[in-house]
Amino acid sequence: MRNRIKTGSSKRQSAVSQKKGYSSDVNAIYNPETKEKLPEILFITSYPPRECGIATYSQDLIKALNNKFKLSFRIKICPVESHDEQHIYSEATQYILNTDDSNSFHNLATQINDNAATQIVLIQHEFGLFRNSEADFRNFLNTILKPVILVFHTVLPHPNELLKENVKNITRSAHSIVVMTSSSAKILINDYGVSPEKIIIIAHGTHLVPHSDKALLKEKYQLTGRNVLSTFGFLSSGKSIETTLDALPTIIKENQDVLFLIIGKTHPSVVKEEGEKYRLMLQSKIETLQLQNHVQFINCYLSLADLLEYLQLTDVYLFTSKDPNQAVSGTFSYAMSCGCPIVSTPIPHVCEVLCGESQIIVDFGNVQQLAVEVNLLLLDEKLRKNISANALHKMAPTVWENAAVAHALLFEKIAKDTLSLHYEMPEINLDHIRKLTTAFGMIQFSNINQPDINSGYTLDDNARAMVAMCLHFELSKDIADLEYIYIYFDFIKYCMQPGGYFLNYVDENQEFTKQNDTTNLSDSNGRAVWALGYLVSISDLLPHDFAKAVQTTMDTALLNVNKMHSTRAMAFIIKGVYYSNTKNKSTQNVALIKELANRLVQMYRHESDKEWAWYESYLTYGNSILPEALLCAWLVTGDIIYKEIAKSSFDFLLSKIFREDCIKVVSNKGWLQKENEFVLPPIGGEQPIDVAYTILALSKFYEAFKEEVYLEKMKIAFSWFLGNNHLHQIIYNPCTGGCYDGLEDTYINLNQGAESTVSYLMARLTVKKTLKKIMKHSKSTESQMELFLKLSSRNQFA
Repeated sequence: MRNRIKTGSSKRQSAVSQKKGYSSDVNAIYNPETKEKLPEILFITSYPPRECGIATYSQDLIKALNNKFKLSFRIKICPVESHDEQHIYSEATQYILNTDDSNSFHNLATQINDNAATQIVLIQHEFGLFRNSEADFRNFLNTILKPVILVFHTVLPHPNELLKENVKNITRSAHSIVVMTSSSAKILINDYGVSPEKIIIIAHGTHLVPHSDKALLKEKYQLTGRNVLSTFGFLSSGKSIETTLDALPTIIKENQDVLFLIIGKTHPSVVKEEGEKYRLMLQSKIETLQLQNHVQFINCYLSLADLLEYLQLTDVYLFTSKDPNQAVSGTFSYAMSCGCPIVSTPIPHVCEVLCGESQIIVDFGNVQQLAVEVNLLLLDEKLRKNISANALHKMAPTVWENAAVAHALLFEKIAKDTLSLHYEMPEINLDHIRKLTTAFGMIQFSNINQPDINSGYTLDDNARAMVAMCLHFELSKDIADLEYIYIYFDFIKYCMQPGGYFLNYVDENQEFTKQNDTTNLSDSNGRAVWALGYLVSISDLLPHDFAKAVQTTMDTALLNVNKMHSTRAMAFIIKGVYYSNTKNKSTQNVALIKELANRLVQMYRHESDKEWAWYESYLTYGNSILPEALLCAWLVTGDIIYKEIAKSSFDFLLSKIFREDCIKVVSNKGWLQKENEFVLPPIGGEQPIDVAYTILALSKFYEAFKEEVYLEKMKIAFSWFLGNNHLHQIIYNPCTGGCYDGLEDTYINLNQGAESTVSYLMARLTVKKTLKKIMKHSKSTESQMELFLKLSSRNQFA
């Protein structure tokens, strides 16, 4: 009997544990606050190396959950097997469920009930997994005393009485039921009588992809010059690939360079029942239709990286399933996430996702219709690009990271006080920063993650990039950072005009644009001073001659800044001079800071009252830099008035943008007006730059006052990038290293421009720098993430 498997004590133990030489008990992850074991979520599912869609689905979901919430809970895996389907697993498994053994169900239920650590049991359900053990499965569900989440991968409409009663029985035992489409939810409600309150819709996860250059990928796979059609997944007759083969002669008449890739091995269960009968039939048809030069089989189980590359080089993806009741398709989802224009048959999942200008739907088995639509796409590159862009925006909410957030929120809701979520900090990734940077400077905008050189360059972006790269250089001491610091510094000098004034807008030909004549450039000038001042502050790390050139440029930039009266421009200048003064103290620096700080004090006194502690009659963008600037002024001068106003105004701002355990910065859809300060702000219009500036200010205030509320709010604010926002979706893309341009009411702006990407990087590096200082002063041996938890009174983020 193999019902309970202890990692490290069985021949079926985890290969990972074998290599590392520790048991599951030794390797247990503890909550740093309590030093107790974290709550456990048990996944009962088919699992790799078993080759099936649910196994892959579970592996991807578990990986995403561990990447985002590994300090929140532990996931245990119970693979589903049978007498004929047994495997050795590369990941730790606590139990095995053999569906051909009634005792296995009973023993597993007993072990789950006896394990105090197990808080939730999640079961990936597909009727085929329990085909010969439905009664045992129902009894198993009735015996479990822990909350059960059932994930339905198949939901059949119009059930007969036997199927209807079976589904009603198993759903009755579940605490929650996860389905992947709205149509599946409606079927459960209308055809099976399942309570809507039990059902939650979490879309099938998809992978973040880098959206590599299609031409380069075709060259890599020796497909240059071919219009590539593709389909992928385990081969079986249900895929109706012969429909595409029958359409190919018509397609080839108009597109002679077409190549159809059939990616994937035959489904293991099909091989057991009928061998390679279906594949041989397809090969025979290819020969009959003389398609040998236009069809290529890739008869293997591809690695994820290779699969995603094949999908990215695909010109048109074909999904020709002939099962009208197929609830969901992972292959279809993956193709959309890679931006493939898709021609598909109308399964429920497709009909729900493909609407408007997203993709093209054809009737089941309609060869002529398929040929017409494929030719239409192949002959219209603009249409393909439009469809691809629409697909990417439509699939953005479904990435595995967002699926992980949705599942984790469900876990938290069910487990209540025994589980709290802690978002994991991603590794620092400079890929998109480097991609945006040319030898001249940082490009302003991106189409998704492809830099748009036609958008030109701005002083704003290059100044912020300078600060971010200086932060990175401070922390990493990576000499490679200097190349980028030089580029951004040279760009700032390029924008400097006689008298120390700066222009902001430069086109792709490195020419200043007319926009400089029609836009107030005070804030841009302030950002340039901030960047130069920060660069001066790390001059000990720079080559001597370069540090001298930086100081000279800074001196020139300060010649006329006291003539500026823009609120934020003055704040940026104060910050720049503050940082410069940490390295090169001077009475001139102090005098300039006091002159500008006094103006801010005067503005504050003019506008503030008992209910409104602010410098203006409204809150707009970049608000946190104003109190941060006055805090810097106090740190330089010691004048108590700067300290008092900095703190009162910052605490006032925080009261307006933090609600419960999340941040909602002031929306660019509507500023917060003094006379309407209690009116609910509009949903959406939140920009990464405002969250980042808030994190920078929180770090500075924590450093000055050592109040843990600032550290706690810094963690909460950073979690906004990771999914702790009103859409519960990621803003930062860990695959590309880019940050999305904005959080709107119902969607994320997927373009990853310079402002948002640099803002995220500044925030991430500020968090790291803050923790490094704390660890140094506390002489802690704990990891940064553990320390982050300990220093938070509510443990909202790790």
